[in-house]
Amino acid sequence: METYILLKLIWAVLLGVLLTGLAVMVGMDMGVGTLLRFVGRNDAERRAALNAIGPHWDGNQVWFILGGGAIFAAFPTLYATSFSTFYVVMILLLFSMILRPVAFEYRSKVDARRWRDAWDWGFLISGALPMIVFGAAIGNILEGVAFHFSWDGQYYQDQSFIWYLLNPFAVLCGLMSLALSLYQGGTMLMMRTEMPIAARARSVAMAGGLLAALLFAIGGVWISYLPGFLFAQAVDPAMPATPLGGPQVIMAVGAWLTNFHIFPMLWIVPGLGFFGMIAGSLALAARRPALGWWLGALAWAGTIFTVGCAMFPFLMPSVTAPSQSLTVWNASGSAYNLTWMLAFSLVFVPVVIIYTGWAFRIMRGRVKTAGMANDDHSY
Repeated sequence: METYILLKLIWAVLLGVLLTGLAVMVGMDMGVGTLLRFVGRNDAERRAALNAIGPHWDGNQVWFILGGGAIFAAFPTLYATSFSTFYVVMILLLFSMILRPVAFEYRSKVDARRWRDAWDWGFLISGALPMIVFGAAIGNILEGVAFHFSWDGQYYQDQSFIWYLLNPFAVLCGLMSLALSLYQGGTMLMMRTEMPIAARARSVAMAGGLLAALLFAIGGVWISYLPGFLFAQAVDPAMPATPLGGPQVIMAVGAWLTNFHIFPMLWIVPGLGFFGMIAGSLALAARRPALGWWLGALAWAGTIFTVGCAMFPFLMPSVTAPSQSLTVWNASGSAYNLTWMLAFSLVFVPVVIIYTGWAFRIMRGRVKTAGMANDDHSY
C-alpha cells in the first residue's frame, strides 16, 4: 500500500480515538455539571460534587485541543469547512466553555444563596449545552451538510443554521450524547462522593445508560431510511487534496449501511456500543462503578466508531454538491505533514493518557461532604 494512503487511514482512525477521548473525559465533567443541582440538595453536597472533578476538569480540556488540532493538521480542508459551516455551533460551544471555568472559580467566592444558585444554573447550561451540540453536529454530518465550493475553491453555505441544528434526527443524536454524558458523570460521582450524593447519581446514571441504548437503537433504524452517500465510480485514495474535480458521488436511502453489508464484521462495533450501555447500567445496579466507568467509555467508543464505519471514507458529505463532499482521501494534509504529525502524536498522546491516569490515581478517594462548608481551598 502506498505510504500516503496508509497515513490517511491511520489519521482517520486516530481522529476517532481522539474524539472518543474527548467524549469520555470532557463528557464526564459535563455530566457532573449537568447533574449538580439534582444530586446535591444543599450547598455542601454540591461543593462535594464539584470537587469530585475539581482536580481533573481543566486537564481534561486537553482533549479538546487534541481533537481540534488533529482536524486542523491532518484534515485542513475539513477543519476550515466545518468551522465555517458550524459557526453558530462553535459560538455556542465557546460561550459554554467560557461560562464553565468562570463558574468553577467564582461560585464559592461569595457566601450567598442567590449567588451560588445562579452559578449552579451556569453549570447546568455549560454542561448540557455542549453535549447536545456535540451529538447534534454528528447527526447533521450523517444527514449531509448543505455547502458547495466555487471553481476557485471559495466555500458557500446553502442552509440556515437553525434547521441543521434543530432538525429531528440531530436532536435525537444530541439527546443521546447528553444521556451518555449523564451516565459518565453519574458514574464518576458514584466513585468519588459519599451517600446520599452517590445514590442519587447512581439512579440518574443507570437511567442515562438505558436511555442512550434506546436512542442508539432508534437512531440505527432511522438511519436505514436516511439518504447516505456512495461513490458512483472507482476512487483513487491517493487523489489530490481538493474537493474540486473529484469522482461522482450519489445519494441513496440506506447507503450508510453499505460498509456493514460489505464487511459484516463491522457489526461488532455497534454491538460493543450497545454492550457498553446495557452492561454498564447493570454494573452500576450491582454497585460496581469502576467497571461501569470503563463500560461507559466502551459505549462512547462504540458509538463514535459506528458513525466512522458507516460513513467511511466520507468525513463531511454535501447534500447540494455531493461530488464535492469531503472525504479521508480529498481533505487530508500532505504526506510530509501527516508523517510529522504522526510522529508527534506517538509521543504526546501516550503522555496525555499516562499523566491523566496518574492524576486520577494520586487523587483517588471520596470527597468528604462534611468538610466542604469550612474548606476555603475547595471549589
